[in-house]
Amino acid sequence: MSAEPHPTLPPVRLHSDAELARDALVAPLFARAVRLARWAGPDTRVDVGGELVADQLPEAAAVLGLDAADEDGPVHASQAWRVAVDTGLVDVTEPEEDAGDGVEGGEPEYGTAAPGEDLALLTGGAPGDVLDLWLAALDTVLADAAVPDLDDLVEAMDAGGEIDFDRLDWNPQREADFLDGVLANLYLLSVAEGGAGDAPVPLPVLAASMIVPDDMGDPSDAVLEQVSDAMMRLDDQFRQLEPIGLVEFRPVDEALMVEAEELPDHEGAEAPAAAAAADPDGWDDDDEDVSRYGMVRLTPLGLYGVRARMLEAGVEAPAIGELADKGADTLLDTVSFYPESAAQAEIEQWLAGRDLPAAVAELLAAARGVDEGGPLRRLRCQQALAPAGPEAEAAVRAVLDDPELGGLARVWLAERGAVDVPAPDGTMVFWLTVDTIAAQLAADGETEELPLLMRSLTEHHTGFFDQVWRVEHPATAYVLEAMGRLHPDKKASKEARKAAFKARSRQP
Repeated sequence: MSAEPHPTLPPVRLHSDAELARDALVAPLFARAVRLARWAGPDTRVDVGGELVADQLPEAAAVLGLDAADEDGPVHASQAWRVAVDTGLVDVTEPEEDAGDGVEGGEPEYGTAAPGEDLALLTGGAPGDVLDLWLAALDTVLADAAVPDLDDLVEAMDAGGEIDFDRLDWNPQREADFLDGVLANLYLLSVAEGGAGDAPVPLPVLAASMIVPDDMGDPSDAVLEQVSDAMMRLDDQFRQLEPIGLVEFRPVDEALMVEAEELPDHEGAEAPAAAAAADPDGWDDDDEDVSRYGMVRLTPLGLYGVRARMLEAGVEAPAIGELADKGADTLLDTVSFYPESAAQAEIEQWLAGRDLPAAVAELLAAARGVDEGGPLRRLRCQQALAPAGPEAEAAVRAVLDDPELGGLARVWLAERGAVDVPAPDGTMVFWLTVDTIAAQLAADGETEELPLLMRSLTEHHTGFFDQVWRVEHPATAYVLEAMGRLHPDKKASKEARKAAFKARSRQP
C-alpha cells in the first residue's frame, strides 16, 4: 500500500492582492506605461500598428524622465507605449493602411491615441483589476523576450533586406514554450520544500535544468554548449523581464566572458559557466564567484504572475489560504500531500475565524476512513490539533471510543496532562502503531528517521510481531513489509517479515 503521488506543485505563499497591486504599480515598465497613457491626447500620433511615430518618441522619453542624451530613451519609451496599448491603458485609432505616404500637401496621415477606459481602474478599481492589467503587460513583455535580438535579426537578413527565418532558426512557439518552461522551473525551485526559497538561483543551474536530462552522467561537450547558449539567451531575456517586476536579476559578468575568451583551450566564451552547470549541486552559495554567472529570483509579484500563467494553462498550482472556505474533508485530503510546513500554514488559515470546538469536531470526522489516504489524513488532523487548547477537549473526548480516532485522542489528551483518560487496549495500541507508520511512509517515504520510529514503537511491547499481524488495518501487511526492510534490529526485522507473510495470508 502506498499513496499515489499528488499531481500538483507545492503550494506557494502569496502576498495579499493589495500588496501585489502596489508592487505592480511601481514596476518600472508598468509605471512608464501608465505615465504614457495619461500623457496620450489629441496631439499623439501613431502609425499602423498603433506605434508612436518616430518624431514623438523623444517627447515620450522626456515625459518618462529619461535623459535626452540617453540613446536608449526612445527605445524604452516605445516599449512602454506598446505595453500601454496592449493592456488597454491607451486606445488607438490607426490610420488607413491604404492612405499611402500622405494626403493633401504631402503630409502623412497618422492615427490618434487617447487614454483607455481601463486606465481609471488603476485608481478606482480593486487590487485584482490592477493585477489583471499587469498580467496583460506581462504577456506583452514575455512575447517580446521570446523574439531574437537585433544582432541575430540583422545576420538573418537576405540581400533584399528581408529576414530569412529558415536561416534564423526561430520558431516563435518553441521560444515561448522554452521561456515558460524556464519560469516554471524557477517557480518550482522557489516553492519546493528544501528548494531555493527566496534565495536567487545561479543562471547556469537554471539553464541546465532545461537542457541536461536528470539521468545523464557527465554531460557531453555538445550538451554543455547547449547549456552555455541557453544561459546567454536567458541573460538577455531576464534583462527584459526585470523591468516589469517579474524577477530580480544579476546579469552575467561581462568580464567573465572576456576572461573565458582568453583561455588557451576555451570552447566558447561561456565554457566555464557550462561546466559549472553540469554539476548543479556543486554550487557553493557562499562562493562570491557564483554571482558572476548570473543570479535570478522570482519576486513576490513574479510568483503570482507565473502561477497565474500556469493556472491558465491548466496546471494545478495551489496557494496557501485557498482552502480556507472549504470543508475539513477537502482540507485534510489536500494538505496530506503538502510539505509539513505548508500543511501547517494552510491548516492555521483554515482554523482562523472558525469556532474551535466545532472545527475540531469537523476535522476529527473528516479524519476517519480505512481508505488508502486515511493514515495521512489522521496525521494531518493530529498536526491541526497540536496547537489547540482546552476548548478543544470536549470534541476530542467525544471520539475516545472510536476505533480509528481513539488512539489519536488519547495521545492528544495525555500530552496536555488531562485526567481520567482511559488506557487503550492492545488492539488500539497496535492499530495506532500501524496507522502511524503507514502515515509516515505516505508522507515522506522511507526516510532515515523512520527506522528509529519503528524501534521506538515496537521495543516497548513484548511479542509485538506475534500480535500485530492480526490488526484489522488495511495497511498492516504493507507496514510490516516496510519494517522487515527498515527495522534497525536484525531479529526484529526477521520477525516483521514473518508477520507480514501471515498478514498477507489473511487477505482475501
